[in-house]
Amino acid sequence: MVRRARRINRELAEVYPYAHPELDFRNPFELLVATVLSAQTTDLRVNQTTPALFAAYPTPEDMAAAVPEELEELIRPTGFFRAKAKSLMGLSAALRDNFGGNVPGRLDDLVTLPGVGRKTAFVVLGNAFGVPGITVDTHFARLVRRWKWTDQEDPVKIEAEIAAIFPKGEWTMLSHRVIFHGRRICHSRKPACGACPIAPLCPSYGEGETDPEKAKKLLKYEMGGYPGQRLSPPQAYLESGGIAAKPMAPSEAGDA
Repeated sequence: MVRRARRINRELAEVYPYAHPELDFRNPFELLVATVLSAQTTDLRVNQTTPALFAAYPTPEDMAAAVPEELEELIRPTGFFRAKAKSLMGLSAALRDNFGGNVPGRLDDLVTLPGVGRKTAFVVLGNAFGVPGITVDTHFARLVRRWKWTDQEDPVKIEAEIAAIFPKGEWTMLSHRVIFHGRRICHSRKPACGACPIAPLCPSYGEGETDPEKAKKLLKYEMGGYPGQRLSPPQAYLESGGIAAKPMAPSEAGDA
């Protein structure tokens, strides 16, 4: 199982060499806020919402002092806007009061912030601070169970079992690759088995559509080397000659 798991990771690295966090951000605070907003919605919807949000509240101090109703209105498109606004104001106040207005780079500190759990903390640590972490979102949990890497349901137990399979340095990129694959091909209800590049390695092959042509029609996002749904792809990607994909309509954004 370990050998197969590591081979799947290597194969995914070839399929998604451009795997990255699909939330737009310029600093740790923006990534933290965007990740909190991404709950129960698509990254594309968050990316459409955050430019105006960060223009109005660029720092934790600004967001902590926001008028709740005005903040709620800005983040309304992401859903659950009242609860999210409460979390954003709470974590901003905590950053201001306890961390000098800076996002901390330690797991134990991040999870003390309102609305921030281990999943959000590892997104921030891995992508803003370079600290390895496994992000167990719904896609990741679904795929690692399909691949028989674990049979756990609890995210913390899943994280621990997967961490034991892979070297620590692989954790962050492994998370990106698995989530990319879950969003694009290995969907929850109709996995596109017939179009899956790792089908020969998958112990659950056949759960979804195996006919190649029919499976191809199930693909979400892109199968080429585009940055997916990011509205602001990484500058390094653009400088390397990549072509930014046209932003998709929300109906194309796949299952959250």
